[in-house]
Amino acid sequence: MDVGRSLDPDPAPVHYDDEELPSRTLTGPIGLGVSIVAFVVALLVLFQVFRPLAQGSQFYLIIFLAGTLPLVFLGYRSGLPGSARDRPTPADWGLAVLTLLVCLYPVDPFTGGYDGFLDRQGLLDTPDVIAGSVMLLLVVEACRRTTGLALPIVCLAFLGYAYYGGLLPQNWSIAHSGLDFAQIVDALYNSGSGFYGTPLDVAASYIVLFTIYGAVLDLSGASRFFVDLSVAAFRRSRSAAGRTAVAAGFLLGTVSGSGTATAVSVGAVTWPLLRRAGYPPEQAGGMLAAAGVGAILSPPTLGAAAFIVAEYLDVSYLTVLGWAMIPTLLYYLGIVLAVEIDSRRFGVRPVEAPDTSARHLLLRSGYHFSSLVLIVVLLAVGQSATRAVVYATLAAVALSFLDRRSWLTPRRLFTALAAGVRGVLAVVAVCTAAGIITATTTKTGLGAQLASLLVSGARAVTDNPTAVLALTVVLAAVALAVLGLAVPVTASFIIGWVIIGPALLGLGVSAPAAAMFVFYYSVLSEVTPPTALAAVGASAITGGRTVPTMWQALKYALPAFLAPIAFVLTGPGEHLLGRGSFIDILWTTAVAALAVGGLAIATGGWVPGIGAAGVPSRVLGGLAGVLLLYLAPVTIALGVVALGLALILRRKNHAESVGTNGD
Repeated sequence: MDVGRSLDPDPAPVHYDDEELPSRTLTGPIGLGVSIVAFVVALLVLFQVFRPLAQGSQFYLIIFLAGTLPLVFLGYRSGLPGSARDRPTPADWGLAVLTLLVCLYPVDPFTGGYDGFLDRQGLLDTPDVIAGSVMLLLVVEACRRTTGLALPIVCLAFLGYAYYGGLLPQNWSIAHSGLDFAQIVDALYNSGSGFYGTPLDVAASYIVLFTIYGAVLDLSGASRFFVDLSVAAFRRSRSAAGRTAVAAGFLLGTVSGSGTATAVSVGAVTWPLLRRAGYPPEQAGGMLAAAGVGAILSPPTLGAAAFIVAEYLDVSYLTVLGWAMIPTLLYYLGIVLAVEIDSRRFGVRPVEAPDTSARHLLLRSGYHFSSLVLIVVLLAVGQSATRAVVYATLAAVALSFLDRRSWLTPRRLFTALAAGVRGVLAVVAVCTAAGIITATTTKTGLGAQLASLLVSGARAVTDNPTAVLALTVVLAAVALAVLGLAVPVTASFIIGWVIIGPALLGLGVSAPAAAMFVFYYSVLSEVTPPTALAAVGASAITGGRTVPTMWQALKYALPAFLAPIAFVLTGPGEHLLGRGSFIDILWTTAVAALAVGGLAIATGGWVPGIGAAGVPSRVLGGLAGVLLLYLAPVTIALGVVALGLALILRRKNHAESVGTNGD
């Protein structure tokens, strides 16, 4: 349907969080009504950037939640019998109305209004406890509808710990005095640290603006331009199909912030090229999934958790973008090397691509980069992230009129703003539920106790400070990887930060390094079997088997699993976050790039420029990668030697093979 000619009542949502379940496709009066509500919320969000509500941040969060959380019950199925259709059931309508009432209860003029609500905090009045209890149940249900059972179970486990923790043996380090139910509800509903805490604040103040920006940019034709440019740039290379998929994933990821959505979007366009080139479906799906997950790591629109990093560490979003720059380049370097290796292993063929040059596309549509550049420039001159993205959105709207096919007319602009808000509904549910975890952890002191247990476990093995840090880092990496299998990226980061963050900080790791370590491992759960959703989406496009596709995605992303360890294990590792002198940043980046090359040999079984690598060369390549990423002088020297031996051994075997064939 031409959204430029007719008002689309149900714009396709921008999938921002990668563990979002499929939403309903609402049409007719219901779809139009939901879109109108979403549009009004979008106007409120934009208004808040320039004229904040006089009552303060928490008042804004109450209104924002009242405008978005009820839409979850209309836009997402319950999973119960009779809910499979794309129309809300009477129960869904009832829950939506009940959600609206309890969300607006704190500003109800009949109970004293917002000022009265603030005055009652900590008093545990019965009406407040009842309203808070209903809100708790609704938040957990909204989270279940949008993400599945895992996160609600985690939230209930934290609630159980808060309530029953006083029954634990008092000699246990995680025991506490216990909280009664009214105290728990008060902490969640009647304070600024529970439902209305930092996670929801980030979703309502930052993430929703970026989803609106992404929707505007998509309707202006930018997404298609990025894919077309990638196709045109590599059309004459033998590995053009693979390079195109990776480049398109990177470019589209700069505005998407979603690994699964990027993998599916890029796959829909590039899979025919990959198939004609000779890629097996599982191999192509793994490549698409790995390239798509890079979207969550790619500036200037990182995943949702990156905004929480900035908020928790009280730094600008531009600072977080700077920390992400080099790791992102290393991530895609590993994928590109794997693509080059696979193009030789699988005998990939050149494919014919549209006869449109990259130069022609840049001259015709290169203006789509302008709004991306504008975000970085505005951040650099001191504008807030919220204002920077609003100005970039306005620029994207104005630039859309350079192409008649992509004019953002009032109706299409309505579609984009509504889609932006609908795309953040799952994130709102997750961030509100995350308030249960953060409030419980704060009230009981659980974070510090679990961090202490983690470090104590490492010290039980060894007393060497370096070994304790290394073992703690490995245990933390495993814990984050397992946690990420169950809960979305945003929740995984929040839980990881309150539990693992203190352990790393206590061992002398800097806050930026610890936060980015937790952030990257939370993101990488997207390519970790058995719940790698980016791989699931990619396999649906290629028709490949799901589990083998997951393992292929893991192979492509393997260097990214080791690079975050370098952030925290040694002092020079921080240089990979762009912290330090130019020379320090340069040499650590070069060494890390060499390490990625060694890991590519180990995972791909091929030495670039020589040929297939045997087991000894692969083992040496993997060992070289691990040693080089430690970034200490001795390990760097040993890593270079190991990598040299891998190359020499492979070259010798290659020469002997050529000689035998010649004889």
